[in-house]
Amino acid sequence: LDHSVDDDNSSIRSSSPANSPVMDRNPSPPPDREGEQGGEEVDAIGETVYSKHWLFSTFTRLIQIVSEQNMGDSDAQMQLPEEDEDELCKIWDMAMDKDVAGFLQEFKAADILLGVITKSRCPRLTEICVGILGNIACFPDTCLTLSQNNDLGAVLLLLLGDTDPPTLLETTRLLLTCVSQSDVSSLWLERVRQQTSVCSSLCFIMCSSTNMDLLVKVGELVDKLFDLDEELMKTWVTAGSQPSDEEEEEEGERRLDVASSLLEAAKQLRSESPEGLEVYLHALQLLTTIHHGIQTLAVAGGTGQALWTFLCEVVCEDLCQPDDPPFVLQEQKGLLVHALAVLSVLYACQNQEAEHILPLVGSMLRVLQYHREVSSGHGQKEKEEEEEEKVDEQLQALIQTTVEFLSDIITDLTKVTQPLELSIKKKKTVTVSYDVTSSLNQNKFMTFFYIFYIYMYIYCMFITYIYFIHLNFFI
Repeated sequence: LDHSVDDDNSSIRSSSPANSPVMDRNPSPPPDREGEQGGEEVDAIGETVYSKHWLFSTFTRLIQIVSEQNMGDSDAQMQLPEEDEDELCKIWDMAMDKDVAGFLQEFKAADILLGVITKSRCPRLTEICVGILGNIACFPDTCLTLSQNNDLGAVLLLLLGDTDPPTLLETTRLLLTCVSQSDVSSLWLERVRQQTSVCSSLCFIMCSSTNMDLLVKVGELVDKLFDLDEELMKTWVTAGSQPSDEEEEEEGERRLDVASSLLEAAKQLRSESPEGLEVYLHALQLLTTIHHGIQTLAVAGGTGQALWTFLCEVVCEDLCQPDDPPFVLQEQKGLLVHALAVLSVLYACQNQEAEHILPLVGSMLRVLQYHREVSSGHGQKEKEEEEEEKVDEQLQALIQTTVEFLSDIITDLTKVTQPLELSIKKKKTVTVSYDVTSSLNQNKFMTFFYIFYIYMYIYCMFITYIYFIHLNFFI
């Protein structure tokens, strides 16, 4: 576990028992071998070499630190002494051990840490305490006990409104850990529903933060919440599209809405974290599975249009490029399937210009082409082995989404042939991708012929691929 401060790359990692620093503890008993061994066993936590006495003394020092801080200026931000920080970070690392986590739970460490968090005026101290709780929550039994503490749950959700990135990161990690545990997820979902500030706090982070680790973790939390609770997703989407009474007085200013917040964070992660971008695209895809989400994205000139532009750029400029090897499809299938799924919904509820459609069609044809090349490159033995292996459901979903999206586009393209011809007669400019020269725009016949050629090419490629799938993919 990396205990890094936001402004530098320093970290303190768990040490092996042989390399652990000397702990502050009582001297060993006289050289009576049996007595010495018995004393160490009593002081050790479980089957570890960690000392209970040292742990008690460190927590006592922790309480003293908070008491000393509260005796000073109540508005001043305090700094954590380096020696105390090192000792507390050792507990942070130790808490990754199941025996230590269980002992901390028996020792009522969660109540002590909760008291420190509520009284602390030192961001680093708050971060460490939340981090310790996060490690304790990694085990089902201790997570169940932590989750049943209503006071702790309320404080953690309020911490999402904090302004310290490391504290926010550890808080989000802890919440994600708890929500991901099936035994306690319902408890946390109920708390999130009741604490209305959670939505606005997460949206604010997604819109304003430049901390990549924090953005990724917040995206994972939002994605998990949406995946577990469709009603919560509906509530958040609806709340973001309606102004409150106070906001109406301020010239109708609206709350931060979930869709635009997810989009803003995705833009931040586009070049920095493909894994993080995939998480946000999946969350956006979940929005398109509910009526309220589609309504929000279908508003003309709203988030839906900006999302369409962004996803087209991602698909056409970043993924599955002409100079990429076909096997890149396996690496990018997660991003592609979510992006194309969202684009297909946006296409159905928005009117898109041909100049925006044709590059996307080219990318989708390339997806099918690369899949065909990879599949046809296997020998007969390899094909038989593949049939026995587990089916790649994500790749199948990508191909199915691509084929269905292309089918919708081709159907609509055949319907717009006449309007395109009328536009040419009215001498309006027709912009077509794939290296269309200006001379084509000046020649009615050549322009119409080129567009017709593109349509026929797409149609033939599509039919060919459907035939290929029928013979090789689904058999």
